[in-house]
Amino acid sequence: MVFGLFESPRPFKGQEYSKLKKQSQESCHPFIDNEFPPDDKSLFYSKGKLAGVIWKRPKDICENPQLFVEGVDRGDVHQGRLGNCWFVAACSCLTLYKEIWHRVIPNHKEQEWNEEKPENYCGLFHFQFWRYGEWIDVVIDDFLPTLNGELVFVHSQSKNEFWSALLEKAYAKLFGCYEALDGGDLAEALVDFTGGVAEPLDLVDGKFSEDEPKRGELMDMLEKEMGHKSLMAASIPAKSADEMEAHTDMGLVKGHAYGITAVKKVPLAGTGLFNLFNREKIKMIRLRNPWGEGEWKGAFSDGYEGEGSKEWEKISTKDREKIGLTFDDDGEFWMTFEDFCIHFHDVSICRVVNTSFLSIRKTWREVVHHGQWKKPQLAGGCLNNRETFLNNPQYVFEVPGEEDEVLISVMQKASRGQGPEADKLVMGFTVLKVELNRSYRVHRLSDVVKSSAYKNSRSIFLRHTFEKGRYVIFPCTFDAGHEGKFLLRVYTSSHSNSKELIEDKPSKNACFCFKYPQLVTKITVTKANGLEKQDTRGGADPYCIIECEGHNATTKVCKDTLNPFWKQAAIFYRKTPLKSPITVTIWNKNPVMDEFMGRQIFTSVEDKEGVVQEVSLMGKNKDKNPVKPGRLFVEISTKTDLVSL
Repeated sequence: MVFGLFESPRPFKGQEYSKLKKQSQESCHPFIDNEFPPDDKSLFYSKGKLAGVIWKRPKDICENPQLFVEGVDRGDVHQGRLGNCWFVAACSCLTLYKEIWHRVIPNHKEQEWNEEKPENYCGLFHFQFWRYGEWIDVVIDDFLPTLNGELVFVHSQSKNEFWSALLEKAYAKLFGCYEALDGGDLAEALVDFTGGVAEPLDLVDGKFSEDEPKRGELMDMLEKEMGHKSLMAASIPAKSADEMEAHTDMGLVKGHAYGITAVKKVPLAGTGLFNLFNREKIKMIRLRNPWGEGEWKGAFSDGYEGEGSKEWEKISTKDREKIGLTFDDDGEFWMTFEDFCIHFHDVSICRVVNTSFLSIRKTWREVVHHGQWKKPQLAGGCLNNRETFLNNPQYVFEVPGEEDEVLISVMQKASRGQGPEADKLVMGFTVLKVELNRSYRVHRLSDVVKSSAYKNSRSIFLRHTFEKGRYVIFPCTFDAGHEGKFLLRVYTSSHSNSKELIEDKPSKNACFCFKYPQLVTKITVTKANGLEKQDTRGGADPYCIIECEGHNATTKVCKDTLNPFWKQAAIFYRKTPLKSPITVTIWNKNPVMDEFMGRQIFTSVEDKEGVVQEVSLMGKNKDKNPVKPGRLFVEISTKTDLVSL
């Protein structure tokens, strides 16, 4: 897991921790943060009030205050009077991995209270969050809101431990005030803690409770992601305000986020030599309620009075110890994976995408784009707005191999805390397959490969396997004419050459010695039939090279066939169309040297859009037989308007 070792965080509001600490120590006065003062402005952005709140420093709340008591643990984070279970659940996930919380809570040893050197303490802390492609360092003082001497919001089960309360304060400062954290998306906090990409899964729409093979695949994926230190959580949505935080018959809370803290296959107890090595395993998952109490009441629950439900008798004492089983009413519980898929609705997986080439895990290549929807030319809306859809930002990427799994994330730079959630736009993105060599903006709708969901959400994610080719991503708002800024991230296994398409057509060079294109031609190589047998088995692995005026594009390879189907296109901006024809050459892919299978030269500049041409294949000029076996099928469109294709 790599967080950018040479990446310096940007001081939030220009406040540098080291400088402020030095100033405070030299003045011998504890730090007071005027950018986030201990008053109602830091609590509310509305006209809300919480009567009787007194801001206190930890030393005035308890004796021997500490940042950490016996390290970081899931039990250190309990929800207070704020409806931010999404943030609290994310904090519970955060505690699972040192690499992550060391980044979020930097220099934690230096920030700890030191009883031997009390003069070093100056009431100043800092935390780091990832925001839109960069890490932000947020400085706070240690004043915390209290009622009757108790912390109002997030708190630890240890009365003298304050890291979770201070982390919540820093997060509230980042968004403007504590009220800004009231209600939110769990994936937001997971991404802000890691810089990862969040993938939502709908267990109901996916019918995981009904489909056992599909459920098994999901279990394997979550177990794998847990091993890769992804942060995960689950929830049951509330369908109305009355259902919010209502308990189900099985003890689960609606409209509430639960952190996923373990995914395991646990052996069932058995006797005898055979059972020792071939024990049946039950698929299980462990979750944590941010409230620190209130648990699952079904099979494998913690039971009552520390007994545990009877199902635990099926698990040996040794295996119970291995998974860290306790029957405390601490908000953490186990359940079978089948019950999990029945009773939970949504799962969020935040992947800390591995971009380190020193890792033995799969390595991703990341490309980041900052963009915006802006009227009149870059706010075209979704595909429903067919007249304006192409008036959106466009980003090209390519898949050079035969296929590749690609991760795409679009995050809108919407504010939180300055008003209701309505300031988020309903947005998403659509991916079009384009010509193999396109480098200018798309002016005509082509094959739609995939569209994301469109939601009033901060981020939208898509994971899809694309075949060899070039694609254009259109981030867009649902309705046309809406303005906003966004961050696009594209992850591929190999170099994607991703970039924004800005120009509509080739620019005119000031030097007249360079001829300007007269025509634009798009040629789609659809398929071939009856090609010449090439190997001992009588098959071939054919592909095409399309060439014109010194430029070329190569199609995918179709394995083991004499009747390949490519349906891939190239586009050429032609300066001398009458002198420079388009050539399509078919080759057989071989490990040592590729074999020529035939070609055809297209000299006509007539527009034949919509007409599939069936042509014969020629040999090389030096061939004794000028005709090669097989027929080639192409479609050619030629326009004088360079922005028509």
